[in-house]
Amino acid sequence: MSDSTRWSRRRIVLTSAAGLLLLGVLYVGVTFVQVVWASRGGDTRPVDAIVVLGAAQYDGRPSPVLEARLDAALVLYEQGVAPVIITTGSNQEGDRFTEGFTGFTYLRDQGVPEDDLRIVVDGTNTFEELSATANVLLDEGLGDEVVLVSDPYHALRAVEIAREVGLDAWFSPTDLDSAVRQLVRETAGVSVGRLVGFRRVS
Repeated sequence: MSDSTRWSRRRIVLTSAAGLLLLGVLYVGVTFVQVVWASRGGDTRPVDAIVVLGAAQYDGRPSPVLEARLDAALVLYEQGVAPVIITTGSNQEGDRFTEGFTGFTYLRDQGVPEDDLRIVVDGTNTFEELSATANVLLDEGLGDEVVLVSDPYHALRAVEIAREVGLDAWFSPTDLDSAVRQLVRETAGVSVGRLVGFRRVS
């Protein structure tokens, strides 16, 4: 093989690699813009259930993040967005209470009737929580239209996961700010999830 032939093949390989790298950068860049854009909005309408995504709890007391999500869900409930609120989230090793049960007791103490509350404690991540939520909605015949309540940075990934598990989802954010590191992490999660499926990422 001549030197010119080797160089020609090497140039093709290098050009292809550079092209793939550029496409990857563009893909991630576009996804980041979508994550940021989604974090700045929200869309609510009458649905079958309001779903509060889990966050940390401290021995049965909501963390500030979880409390913000629960308060936002309560406002939606009082506005008549949905007749049911579903609180989600399991517990860490050693915890006496789950995130879902903590959310349930918080909302009950705020005056929401127990009949209008559901608890989902299966799941340590968003995919597992929403998959279990979809099963509860199906089992009870409540419907599949939901408004998800979480922090702003979580909007795009949460909605896309919900759709993957069969839910027709909209998103209502809390008033909390989104840090750059949170937006970057979500960008990574969405970028990979769209390629291989959010089930695998979870």
